[in-house]
Amino acid sequence: MAEIHHFNHGWITPAVSYLLSVLGSMLGLTSAARLRSARTGGERGWWLVLAALAIGATGIWSMHFVAMLGFDVTGTPIRYDSTLTAASVLIAFGSVGAGLAIALLGATARQPRILAGGVLAGLGVAAMHYTGMAAMRLTGEIHYAGSRVALSVLIAVVAATVALWLTLVVSRPAIIFVSALVMGVAVNGMHFTGMSAMSVVAGSGRGPVEGASAGSLLVPIGVAVIFGILGMVYALAAAPSEEDRAAAEYLAARLQARTGQPAAPAPGGASGRSTLGDGSWTYRDRSAR
Repeated sequence: MAEIHHFNHGWITPAVSYLLSVLGSMLGLTSAARLRSARTGGERGWWLVLAALAIGATGIWSMHFVAMLGFDVTGTPIRYDSTLTAASVLIAFGSVGAGLAIALLGATARQPRILAGGVLAGLGVAAMHYTGMAAMRLTGEIHYAGSRVALSVLIAVVAATVALWLTLVVSRPAIIFVSALVMGVAVNGMHFTGMSAMSVVAGSGRGPVEGASAGSLLVPIGVAVIFGILGMVYALAAAPSEEDRAAAEYLAARLQARTGQPAAPAPGGASGRSTLGDGSWTYRDRSAR
């Protein structure tokens, strides 16, 4: 058996991978909270995509890639198939997005939807991990311990189910932060459990190992992750929150009461709320003019 090192660069790679998973989880949970308060189908679709990108692509896949930078097998170079690597990103994004859609876009059967979405997302996350591992090229034969593979899949399903439950219940920044810390532990736990299932039987290769090195993939993937995170942060900062909308509608209603002129429609849908003189809320139909 060839000697395997999971922390070839010390604790730098696991620390960065954990930070990425926490950051992605924070952005995803915040986007999910915005999705719950969205008033139109377009807004819900937008926040669903952002949540899937944040959790699936940033919190899970980029964590996997960074952790693999510290992976090394004695006696062989490691290369990656670019096509399979790209496919693993799409699997992570698609499975998490589908799980979020099942859990969040519905009004009935909440617990069954969370369970179904969690199973789908968890299996997708596990598929992402092992697709990424299948992209690895080295001199030797890769084997997996079935019991640890099964344990890693179980961790992925449980973690995904808990994550979907959190997307439905958390909204306060402090709770989102604590939840993201927990999700980061679960994501990293799944990854390193799956990696511990791997063993390599050294072999004599005929010719060089083909594929892209992790270092050559670092720059394009790193740039994409950085700009993706900045874009999601900007989208969250620029979009009006429910409190912003309520304040705008309150001011519009006060202006209408003073001037007698119709208030401008509030953003986010055909019907909105206005404030009455006693401080209560009522909905008015803006389609009727």
